[in-house]
Amino acid sequence: MSFLSNLLNRTKRQPLAAVGALLLAAFMLGGLAAPWLASHNPAAIDLLHRLEGPSAAHWAGTDELGRDTLSRLLWGARLSLAVSVSVVTISLALGLAIGGLAGYLGGWIDTALTTFAMNTFLALPGILLAIAFAAFLGPGFSNLVLALAIGGWAGYARLVRAQVMAVRDREYVDAARALGASGLRIFFRHILPNIVQPILVQAAIGMAGVILAEATLSFLGLGIPAPAPSWGAMLNDARLHLFDSPHLVLFPAAAVAGAVLGFNFLGDALRDQLDPRTRLEMGL
Repeated sequence: MSFLSNLLNRTKRQPLAAVGALLLAAFMLGGLAAPWLASHNPAAIDLLHRLEGPSAAHWAGTDELGRDTLSRLLWGARLSLAVSVSVVTISLALGLAIGGLAGYLGGWIDTALTTFAMNTFLALPGILLAIAFAAFLGPGFSNLVLALAIGGWAGYARLVRAQVMAVRDREYVDAARALGASGLRIFFRHILPNIVQPILVQAAIGMAGVILAEATLSFLGLGIPAPAPSWGAMLNDARLHLFDSPHLVLFPAAAVAGAVLGFNFLGDALRDQLDPRTRLEMGL
């Protein structure tokens, strides 16, 4: 079966995966190509054309300061993409380090890391923890990424720990250990490749959670400071114009929903694709 026919077959069996891929393609294209796709300066104020509806000059209208909404949406996608990639990378690195150490070594190290590190952070709602750290650290890109990473690494650590514990006593790990391989070599060469599938699924779904959390913090004024465009800040600015200029709410809300749905659909598709039982049921 050729690659194209296989892809078409998977698309027919998983239509939501195709929808997610299209949403993510639009999201990433808008974010990465924002400097070229945006027709206006996202921070340029034009009070003579404030609160205009969608038109040929401004496809998504203008906000209360006359700024082009579409340009701000594109630059907001760039910001959300940068924040989500940074947060998931940091959270995943911490999760691999702490969860891998706890799962591989076990004993009192596992007990200490699980009890005093993972469970402590997991006991608190991630978004409330991020709000607390963002309020303490102050607004800014680095502080926002740090606050979200602090609130999200424990979930990755718990997943990695469980996966490592499931494979650390397998025959191929025992054979590598008997041949004198170091702990780091065993982990990165023999354990990590066999647990990477659920981690990828968690990372894809985690991207959706980060985008939603970033929009929440920006809505509360704890994200990137003005005049940098952010979807959450755009929603906050649009609250007072919900009825007289509903496009100010509809467009950023649709952008957030589309990006979140895209990553969730991608995570579901990866889970189905990487699960052998699902592959057999789908005939892939």
